[in-house]
Amino acid sequence: MTYTVAVIGTGADPDDPDTDGFAMAYRHAGAYRRLDSCEITACADVVPENAKNFGERWDLPDGNVYTDTEKMLAAIEPDIVSVCVPPHIHAPVVMTCAESGVMDAIHCEKPMATRWEDCQTMVSACKRAGIQLTFNHQRRFGKPFRKAKSLLESGKIGSLERIELGGKNLFDYGSHLFDLCGYFTDQAMSKWVMAGIEYSEENVQFGAHNENQAIAQWRYTNGVNGLASTGDGGIVDCHMRLLGTDGVIEIGGEVPLRLRTGKNWTTIDTDGEDVHGPNETIFDAAKQKVSARIPGVTVENARPETYIDRAIADTVDALTTGREPELSADNALQATELIFGCWESARRCGRVDFPLEIDDNPLESMVESGQVLTADNQ
Repeated sequence: MTYTVAVIGTGADPDDPDTDGFAMAYRHAGAYRRLDSCEITACADVVPENAKNFGERWDLPDGNVYTDTEKMLAAIEPDIVSVCVPPHIHAPVVMTCAESGVMDAIHCEKPMATRWEDCQTMVSACKRAGIQLTFNHQRRFGKPFRKAKSLLESGKIGSLERIELGGKNLFDYGSHLFDLCGYFTDQAMSKWVMAGIEYSEENVQFGAHNENQAIAQWRYTNGVNGLASTGDGGIVDCHMRLLGTDGVIEIGGEVPLRLRTGKNWTTIDTDGEDVHGPNETIFDAAKQKVSARIPGVTVENARPETYIDRAIADTVDALTTGREPELSADNALQATELIFGCWESARRCGRVDFPLEIDDNPLESMVESGQVLTADNQ
């Protein structure tokens, strides 16, 4: 069968990204276009120029380019919707889609939402409506992470004891890292978290607050411990580190993936992929192969496979086969609860036990109340 696909939140120029938007809709559209089972049929964006440019780029009929999401859903009735708006409006857009009753699946950009209550509401609404809801934590499909998981499952480092994370922040960048923690712990639930943050300079990315620095520790129900350090000068000097009883796996440090079972490190081949995707050399070589294989495709417009391509291919396959998608809303919810738990621990100045019993965004609330110092309230 062929699924009709609509995109909400096209964004502006995809070739000039910044922290206001990366035009992720173009990457989603490219992923759907690679699948024989999907046809991009419509788009919506509140900025008419953005919607128009997206429609032209993907050859959409003029009548299928909208500035009003509800009108688009009513007229087009798509099977799949990709939600690529900023995180602070994920919830109202997803809820509008869920309540329309016209689709089978929603694939939403990460992070889930900027309030914990909204995260839970989205998931519950889609379950009630029988809609497959997924979130775009595409790094699960990268070879550094896939091969690390294989090394872990084959017992190369013994039993997993601790996961360490290093990154820019807990929320925007960290949502990938905490999702990967779920991947490596087989979605074990969190028991508790204790964290501290620093927010002396405003740090808003894609319309959402992120701390400048954080240090956090937590524990899963299976006994695995977690440690995260974010911001400049963080103590974790790689993307992720898996520490076991008999060795260590390191991802995204000096090399994309390496293993230590004694005194020395062994570099693991990841076929030219790093934590973000194929490296530049591999990507350029892949473009050459694609252009040589497909008539009419030039090196300039060739598009080798990305992690987002793999993520969307998995969500579509899950919809077709009826299985649970890797990027399920429940998995995203586990990761996001831990992030909000970190901020809640900073707000309480103490340990937080799960399940999390808040509705708001603790960091946002602390900024608004002056509990954390910024240039405006010092």
